[in-house]
Amino acid sequence: MYFCRPEHPQDVAAIRAVLEAAFPTAAEARLVDALRANGRLSLSVVAADGAGVIGHVAFSPVEAGARRGLGLAPMAVLPAHQQKGVGALLVREGLASCVATGCGFVVVLGEPEYYGRFGFERASARGLDNEYGADEAFMVFELQPGALPEGGGLVRYAPEFALVG
Repeated sequence: MYFCRPEHPQDVAAIRAVLEAAFPTAAEARLVDALRANGRLSLSVVAADGAGVIGHVAFSPVEAGARRGLGLAPMAVLPAHQQKGVGALLVREGLASCVATGCGFVVVLGEPEYYGRFGFERASARGLDNEYGADEAFMVFELQPGALPEGGGLVRYAPEFALVG
């Protein structure tokens, strides 16, 4: 049985291990460490089972003009627990936490088919662009009507994302 909860201080090493196991390099682990160290890890949710942390999702601040939202990245699940619904559980729990904190919108750079099922849509359809030149994979979920800037604009991620660029 899997469950989600906010990150606890004692989870830091386990989160790093999940990120390092799920991605080909340690860049995402360094990103999360840097966001945490600089106070820009706005929301950090772990998935666990009886043995410990098996997944993680991070949310950090983004700006679209004068509007502020959150960026979902990275999301990772230990390879042995992938394809079992853990990632979906993390995304749903993370988005529910975003709503609870009053966040107006969330962006993600990911697989459209995967994130579309949670309510994300192509950001360019809402006039939003990103710093990475992604189009189809750059998606937005407006959590509160009117939260996105009228006419769209460029979404800027926290400076720590240069670590994985």
